[in-house]
This record gives sequence, structure tokens and C-alpha cells, in this order.
Amino acid sequence: MAKNLVVVESPAKVKTIKKFLGSNYEVIASMGHVRDLPRSQMGIDIENDFEPKYITIRGKGELLAKMRKAAKAADRVYLATDPDREGEAISWHLVTALKLDEGKMRRITFNEITKNAVKSSLKNARGIDMNLVDAQQARRVLDRMVGYQISPLLWAKVKRGLSAGRVQSVALRIIADRENEIAAFIPQEYWTLDAVFNAEGIKKPVAAHFYGQDKKMNIASREELDRILEELKGVSYAVEEVRHSERQKKPPLPFTTSTLQQEASKTLNFSTSKTMRIAQQLYEGVDIAGEGTVGIITYLRTDSTRIAEEADAAARTYIAEAYGTDALSSGERAQEQRNGHAQDAHEAIRPTDIRRIPAAVKESLSRDQFRLYQLIWRRFAASRMANAVYDTVSVKIKGGDYYFTLSDSKIRKAGFLDVYTTDEDEKGGGNKETKGITKETRLELDSLNPEQHFTQPPAHYTEASLVRMLEELGIGRPSTYAPTITTIITRRYITKEQKNLYITELGEVVNKIMCLEFPQIVDVHFTANMEFLLDGVADGKIEWKTLVRNFYPDLKEAVDKAEGELEKVKVEDEVSDVICENCGRNMVIKYGPHGKFLACPGFPECRNTKPFYEKIGIACPECGGQVVLKRTKKGRRYYGCENNPQCSFISWTRPVEKRCPKCGKYMTEKGSFLVCSDTACGYREKNER
Repeated sequence: MAKNLVVVESPAKVKTIKKFLGSNYEVIASMGHVRDLPRSQMGIDIENDFEPKYITIRGKGELLAKMRKAAKAADRVYLATDPDREGEAISWHLVTALKLDEGKMRRITFNEITKNAVKSSLKNARGIDMNLVDAQQARRVLDRMVGYQISPLLWAKVKRGLSAGRVQSVALRIIADRENEIAAFIPQEYWTLDAVFNAEGIKKPVAAHFYGQDKKMNIASREELDRILEELKGVSYAVEEVRHSERQKKPPLPFTTSTLQQEASKTLNFSTSKTMRIAQQLYEGVDIAGEGTVGIITYLRTDSTRIAEEADAAARTYIAEAYGTDALSSGERAQEQRNGHAQDAHEAIRPTDIRRIPAAVKESLSRDQFRLYQLIWRRFAASRMANAVYDTVSVKIKGGDYYFTLSDSKIRKAGFLDVYTTDEDEKGGGNKETKGITKETRLELDSLNPEQHFTQPPAHYTEASLVRMLEELGIGRPSTYAPTITTIITRRYITKEQKNLYITELGEVVNKIMCLEFPQIVDVHFTANMEFLLDGVADGKIEWKTLVRNFYPDLKEAVDKAEGELEKVKVEDEVSDVICENCGRNMVIKYGPHGKFLACPGFPECRNTKPFYEKIGIACPECGGQVVLKRTKKGRRYYGCENNPQCSFISWTRPVEKRCPKCGKYMTEKGSFLVCSDTACGYREKNER
């Protein structure tokens, strides 16, 4: 029997770590948590100072018996769960569940699953960090109180199976607020004006953009444009200034959990959950030809951009060999300061060995594993490299009282761009329009080209931009972003079309209830402050039960008030005037995963169902039929004609009866305004309704 027992969370790590430690060590997996709060009740003894009632998770009995036997036989038990608050809490629970003697139990952590890291952790074994455990307990208790107090209220008022959550409800509100911004957005007209010149000694025409006079001007209307065009009639044009300069672009920082999720979404089209799942595989260990099973990236849940000195030195040595010493950064960004979050105990996400280049391991990885590893490797390598340097030239042309400008940049030193580029990075060789232009170059106007534009509404959230917003607001932590988004998609509060996130009808109902009855829970500043306080618990500055004691009374008061005052939302079993063609009954309106639908009340004898289209009392502007509220297959709201497909009328905003007095087209509601459906017309008026 082995003298030492190492307990990890995931069975994927067992083989890897066993290989590093040898025959004196037995490695066993706890398969995640072994104790938790019961699912059948809140599991918090409020009368006994909010003491959690932990129980053994169902189905873990046989595994725990095996682990107890192994622990009893071992001289030393090392708890090697993940190096974060949740991992610390799992180790704490294992001490109780395995009935471990404090004298022979030690806690070890490692940021990467490599031989050196694992062996080094044994030399730095420690006790359980109860500050981290308490921070996790506080989060679990707060989330449980919110979920188990508010969710039953949603079941009673809306439908069974719904849930509320301390973080998920805030994320839903953020999406709902953005949808409201988009719905209320009124496009503003503006114009651009380009001047095309024939320049002496240059074969191709040169296009310059209108700038204004002493300060940059925005052309807001056709009238303003016409005035400028009138003033430019017959004027001569001359090059007034040609300025050459240098611009530097700094390399990106290595990935944190948030930035990895964002970049993987943008460049690889991965969902946040897919990114984390594949990153977990790369961290826990993959079978590399010639090496065996080894973890090839560091720990994936982190909000730090810090890099260990050894990893930084190894990266610099590799870059100098592969790209030359000129490609190395000067060092000022090699070590980044702490960003204020508790997860800074970890490094940024990086390859465990910079010399394990993506091309060398491609055959050992799945396609998605390779793509994500390549992204992580390139980003880390780039973060140790020099700035990209551009030669820039800007030309100012004067005509009458106005200026036109054109500019260009040409890369002189690629620096980090040799390894890592994004859509925003310029890699091209420059625009030849500016080449050869001097102050003496004579210009002849060829044409003035005005173009009308309209401002665009805020973009719908994507998973990437929602993660960025949650991080900016300080809501949640690296481990919560992906499960939060997954939960509100699974609950069908939001839907995903291509990359965009849209709120569903069900999400609107739940968000409305939460905002009306539990404004503090969905307040972004309150939730962000709670994260700050949880960090204080992790740092040992705040006692975790003090946090819970201060939070619970306000929650209880809001729940009691809502139970007494909230009117039941009518979302099911409303009788409609539609007759079931199978049995003659009036069909009823029910609520399903995608919103409302018509069903025969004779179920299960009659299983007839139909889509439910809510008439909004407006005649179709194209055929005179009724305009109805519809939903896309994924739940996005739009307005269409009841005579579809014969009539193709469709509008993403609610139409009204009134016609535009300027052009005669139909008008729609936009916040507190009525606006013409033809953006080129631009007419709007105050909505008096």
C-alpha cells in the first residue's frame, strides 16, 4: 500500500499526477464536491445564526467509503483540489467526510499540472485556508437564500421550473436594459463628405475626408451640407501640412478567464461554456506524443495577468532564439500589477511550456483543443514581445475655409504582430495614396462626394460582450461567468441567435418581477459591492456570517412583501376565441419554453396546438389585415401580418396607425417618440400616448 494519498477533484488528473509522483503515492479523485446543501430545502438554519446544513451528496457513499479506506491506510493525505475558493472548500469538506486526522492531512495547490509544479507543491504543503473556505461558504449561502426564497415565488406567480439567482438575475437585467435601449433608440442623421483630387505626379485619384475648420465638424443635416458645398464652390485646394510620425502599439496582456472567453468567442466562435470545457481539458492533461499525459496550460480560472518569473524568463529565451532579441519587450509589461481581485493568487492563463509550440502538438489534440491552445500560446508569446511600430503620415488639405484630411500608416517593425493579431491590428503595407504627396504637390478637384448616414443603436450583447460588462461592473468572478450565461439560456430567459443574445417573453416577465419586487437583488452596484465584501472575507478582513446577517433581513422583508402584493401574471390557460378544428372547443393560451401558444383544453384526448399570435389592434400598412405580435423560433419578438405568407409585412418595432405626415409611410414606436419607418425620411414626433 502506498504511504501517501493524493486527493484531486477530477479523474482526468489522476493518471497525469500519478505518473509524476511514482509508486509511493496513490492518487484518487473525489469527483468534485462530496458534501453540499440539500436540494430539497434551503439547508440554512436561520435561527441558529445561519449555520449551513451540509449533507453527503447522493451517490457518493461508495466512493467515500473507498476514499476513507485509502486515507486510513496512508501515512499522509494531500488534498490537491483546485487552487481557488471552491477547491479550498472541497478540501475542507473532504476533511470531514473522510474523517481525516488533522495531523496527517495537508493541503497542496499547483497552478499547472507539470512534474515540477506538482513536486514543488508537496514541499510547500500547508493547512486549510479557512478565509477562502468562508468566502466560498458565504457565496453559497447568499446564493442559496436568494434562489430558495425567490424561486418559489416565481413558480407561484408565473410557472414552475423558473429560478432566480443573485448573479443570474443581474445578468438578465443587463440584457433587458440593453434591449430597451435598442427599442427606444432613434437614429440621428449625419453626412460625410469626401473630396477626390487628381494630384500632380500621382497616377491614382487621392480621396480626402472632410474635417471642418479649426475644430472637427459633424455635418448633421442636408441643409448644413448644402451650405458647406455652396461655400466650397470655385475654391482652390492646396496641401497645407504633411506630417510624418511614429506610432507604437503595445502587445496584449496574457489571458485571464474573462479575456479568454471574449477572444475565443470573437475569433473561434466558441460559447463561454465551450471555452471553459476545452480549457479544462488542456489544464488537466492531454496525451502528447512522446511525452505522455501532461497539462499544457495553467489554471483556467483567474483574473490576474501576472506571470511567474521562471515562465517569463523561459518565454524571453525562446523568443530571442526564435525571433531575435529585437523582438523582446523592454520588460515593463512583463509583470502586471494586481487588479484588486482575490484570484490574483493565480497566474494568467499561459502554456506550461513555451517551447511546446502549437504545430508540434497539433496531431495530439482535437481540432477545438488545438485552436484554443494556439490562441493561448500566441497571446502569451505576444505579451513578452516588443511593441509594433508604425510609420504614419497625415496630410491636411485646405479649400476655402475648410480642411480635408487623409492619413496612412505603414508597419516598420512588426514586434508582437509576428505572433498574434486581431481584426483591429494593421498588418498591411500602407496606402499608396499618401506616397509622394508634399506641400508642393498641386491638386485639382475631381469631385465632392457627400453620403448620408444614420447613427446605429447599441449592439445586442453577445456572450463575449456580456462577460466583458460583468467584469467591468465587478459582478461575479472568473468561475461564474460561463455558468451564469448557461443558466439564463437554459431557463429560456434569453435566446441566442448567431452570436447575439435576445431576451425572451419569459425573461421579460421574470425581469419585470425582479425589478419591481427585488430591486436590490438586481441592482448592479449592490451585487458588485457584495463581490467586494466576499473578497474581504477571503482576505480575512470580514467575518462571513456578519455578511449574511446584514443581508438576510432585507431579503426576507422583500419576499414577504412580494408574496402579499404581487398579482399573478396571467400566462396560461386564458381562453381564446380560436376554435379547435379537431374537437370544437375554444383553445386556451398556454406558456411553453418559447412563450405563448394555443392548446386544446381537451388534452390528452385532443393534442391539437397552434402558434399564438397576439393582435395589437393595428391594420397592416401593406394589405389591411391585422398586425400580430410574433416570435422567431428562438424567441425574438417582431411584428408581422396575419396574412403571412401572402403578405410579407414585418417590423422589429411596434407599428402604429398614424402615417408619417412627411412621406406617408407607416410609423413605429421608439421610446417616447413616434418615428417614420423610413430612416431616409427621418421624421419623428412626441408620442402622446
